[in-house]
Formats: sequence, C-alpha cells, structure tokens
Amino acid sequence: MDIFFKLIDSPLGKITITANDTALLAVWFESHHIPSLHKATLNPEHPILRLCEQQLTEYFAGQRQQFSVPVAFQGSAFQHQVWQALTTIPYGETWHYQQLADAIDNPKACRAVGSANGKNSLSIVVPCHRVITKSGDLGGYAGGCDIKQKLLDLERRFK
Repeated sequence: MDIFFKLIDSPLGKITITANDTALLAVWFESHHIPSLHKATLNPEHPILRLCEQQLTEYFAGQRQQFSVPVAFQGSAFQHQVWQALTTIPYGETWHYQQLADAIDNPKACRAVGSANGKNSLSIVVPCHRVITKSGDLGGYAGGCDIKQKLLDLERRFK
C-alpha cells in the first residue's frame, strides 16, 4: 500500500498529514512523535491530502465543525470503537473519559478508553482533544497540552 504525505501550515505550527489511495491515515503536529515517513512519498497534490488541508483550513477559520474527509483507523477493534465515539463529541464541548467509556457501552473501561484516546493518529479530524479529566483538567495530549488548550479555545470561540 502506497502512503503519501504533505506538510501544511496552521495557526498552531506545521502539520504533517498522511493518506493512502482511499483515506486519511494521520494528522500530526510538530510536537507529536511522528512515525518515520521514509516509506511515504511527498505528494502535495494527492486528492485526499488536498481535501484534508482544505477542511483543516476551514476548521481553523471557524468555518468547519465536522470533517468529511475519509479516514482509515489503524488499530484494534476496541480502539476503532473509541475513535468512532470521539467523532460524536459535539464541536466546542468536552467529555471526560468516563463519558467516552459510557458512550461505547463499556463503563468500566475508563482507563482503556484513555489509552485508546491517546493513540488516535487522526488529531483534530477525530477530536481526541475534546476529552478531558473528570475534574476538568486537560489531561494529556500527544501534541502537547498547550495545543489541546488552543484547539478547545478555538472551538469555544467559534461555537
């Protein structure tokens, strides 16, 4: 399977996006630990990467609240379930990990939900940044808590 990538500018710094022929695979901030791209081909004109860039640009401008770019989850069945549930968290709102566990009908899986949330490779598009701790703290974020806070602030501003 061929993998393609593109670097884009955003208000939060450079973002690397990757896709295969049919779907978006990852959205990474510079602060993420980005897997090696040595097997990926730079292709700024790839249609899925162009669509993702357009939708991210609209998101950062407050003109998009949901993404329609096709995505391919890469993980276990449980992770897919958690990541799919993330897409149901309304724009500009936050859930805590227990709410996410409840949303997948597995209320005792709070810790596992947190782990799956942290492994989401489709930042912003699959909005793992909308999950915080029950006490209201940000918790963690693979791109850094400063970026997580900025994403939440952006959504609250445009909600």
